Amino acid sequence: MKRTIAVITTSRSDYTYLYWILRELETRPDVDLRLIAMGAHLSPEFGNTVEQIERDGFPVRRVECLLSSDSDVGMAKTIGVATLSLADLLGEMRPDVLLLIADRYEMLAPASVALALRIPVAHIEGGEISEGAIDDAVRNALTKLSHLHFTSTACARARVIALGEDPSRVHQVGAASLDHLRRSELLTREEVERKLAIELRRSVIFIGYHPVTVLRDTLAEADALFAALTRIEGQMLFCYPNADAGSRILIERTDAFVTERRDAKTFVNLDPLTYWSLLRQADLFIGNSSSAIIETASFALPTVNVGIRQRGREHGVNVIDVEANVDAIVAAAEKAQSRNFREALRGMANPYGDGGAAARIARILADTPIDEQFIIKRAGEVPA
Repeated sequence: MKRTIAVITTSRSDYTYLYWILRELETRPDVDLRLIAMGAHLSPEFGNTVEQIERDGFPVRRVECLLSSDSDVGMAKTIGVATLSLADLLGEMRPDVLLLIADRYEMLAPASVALALRIPVAHIEGGEISEGAIDDAVRNALTKLSHLHFTSTACARARVIALGEDPSRVHQVGAASLDHLRRSELLTREEVERKLAIELRRSVIFIGYHPVTVLRDTLAEADALFAALTRIEGQMLFCYPNADAGSRILIERTDAFVTERRDAKTFVNLDPLTYWSLLRQADLFIGNSSSAIIETASFALPTVNVGIRQRGREHGVNVIDVEANVDAIVAAAEKAQSRNFREALRGMANPYGDGGAAARIARILADTPIDEQFIIKRAGEVPA
């Protein structure tokens, strides 16, 4: 019998990570793949990215749940709406295993529903750290609600095991997003320019910045960022933030900045191939995105990681951590663009793996013995 594997995706960012895993799973004759899209995927405001999934050829079930409120209360209610909708869908589908990724707050809904329905959960990217976002707590909660784990690094695997998870169920596979670099033919500079209808000039700076959800004022650090950007030379390309509390105000601020600056442009969404291709052409990344930590190392792209959102996350030598302070951000940008810093990055390795995670994850998902007893987790031994 085929194993039914349901996969949840809620945003453009996690779909980018899941893409090659989905491709691997759909080619396996022993797997019945079911893809569920919810959250920002179904929002016109955030690009209606579920249409990209369908263009890629994946049959997808849609779950409406995202409240367009731009508040923490709206985030909390989104979890509730998603839980109600997924209870019906997963109750009908009853997959053999449910695959979740990373740390978005709305992922608490499918994990909770799966718990009640006794559906085993597999989780990607447990054990990582991002102290400045509620993602950190969500990630750890998902780990404890899951039965099979795929971590990006050895340190992350050790943390998952330290939470009491069975070591035999915790697999270090690398970061799934890196498969794009290994398996996709990236666009040339000229192809990127044609696709995005822009001319890439000297000193291309990519900005990926999101609300800091652990703070009551999720945009408390944004003032320093925008003030610093006015003092930094270069062509600035922005991509929309995640659908978190404060994201709409952040979009308005970004649009206002771009309007006043001739050499700046904003993109609502970038498909994985275009995004990776643009990173390869960029000269500097500034922001607080996990992508600034995980993906930029593959291009030895100098990166300035601003503020507390990603504090504690492992990163390569290409990343400079700075406080959300105007002078500190400007100084870090100058250092990152210096010849000495760039030269020091030659031959660097990405600590998040080699771009082979998708095949490993698909194989383990399909081949791991799963029966009624699989949802019973043995507690780890307490050190004497």
